[in-house]
Amino acid sequence: MEIKNVCVIGGSGFVGRHIVHRLSALEYMVRVPTRRRERANHLILLPTVDVVEANVHDETELAGLVSGMDAVINLVGVLHEGRGERSFEAAHVGLTRKVIASCQANGVHRYVHMSALGADVHGQSRYQRTKGAAEALVRAANLDWTIFRPSVIFGRGDSFLNLFAKLLKIFPVMILGKPSARFQPVYVEDVANAFVHCLSDRAAFGHCYELGGPKIYTLRELVELVGGITGHRRRIVGLPDALSYLQAFALELLPVKLMTRDNYLSMKIDNVSNQPFPFDIAPAAIEAIVPAYLGTDSPRARYRAYRSRAGRVAGR
Repeated sequence: MEIKNVCVIGGSGFVGRHIVHRLSALEYMVRVPTRRRERANHLILLPTVDVVEANVHDETELAGLVSGMDAVINLVGVLHEGRGERSFEAAHVGLTRKVIASCQANGVHRYVHMSALGADVHGQSRYQRTKGAAEALVRAANLDWTIFRPSVIFGRGDSFLNLFAKLLKIFPVMILGKPSARFQPVYVEDVANAFVHCLSDRAAFGHCYELGGPKIYTLRELVELVGGITGHRRRIVGLPDALSYLQAFALELLPVKLMTRDNYLSMKIDNVSNQPFPFDIAPAAIEAIVPAYLGTDSPRARYRAYRSRAGRVAGR
């Protein structure tokens, strides 16, 4: 079956907008549900994209969104436990169950699911356990499914490296919980490429792919890298496990959660993969991408900007 009509649930988010842009460029007809249409202004003008105000947790509205589609991509996930529809259980498990049921009721066979490295029904954190439970639902569904498990995703506008860039700019010393936690950051465009490629690839049906970048870093190494790129190198004080847990508990009480105890528990498991990147995609390295969006505020970047405005060419 040819796939031309795709509903991207979570399409207005960080990863979603990259997938939607790529789908539109390939002339897929894309439906993107969102709670508030103005939040998806960056997608509204794309010629093959229909942004629809809807609550995807409402089963009646969800059925209308899925109806007439050839494929559904579900990207919805939360990093911090919230209330109601923002809870791990509702966002990861409840919504996945509803989307699968809606696909089956409306004759949509192709389903692509965003999970995460470390997803495990027996995982240490609620994030890992609910991601694992959602995977179990997908695997049991009578659908042509594909699951992706990315490590932490970076790119312009990400909520990971950008967060550390802001913190390093503010604080003279970085007190870092779980500094030895290991990650394999993957570029958002590579993730989007994998999602779009798999849609019509029958060899991807019934498979789970892990997505990691070309290099593994500890959390300390990532913070040091961000400091070097932004020109805000700071002394990093790594905390042992017990103090890391206490720090996570304290940060959990802030109105804006920088870290929670559940995040701490997730970081006890290495967020890395031993699988090659699928579909012959060569994943981009942090060093090749991040300076273009984080390095704009460094002294060196500002100097280059001054030279450019003065009509000079770099290196002369």
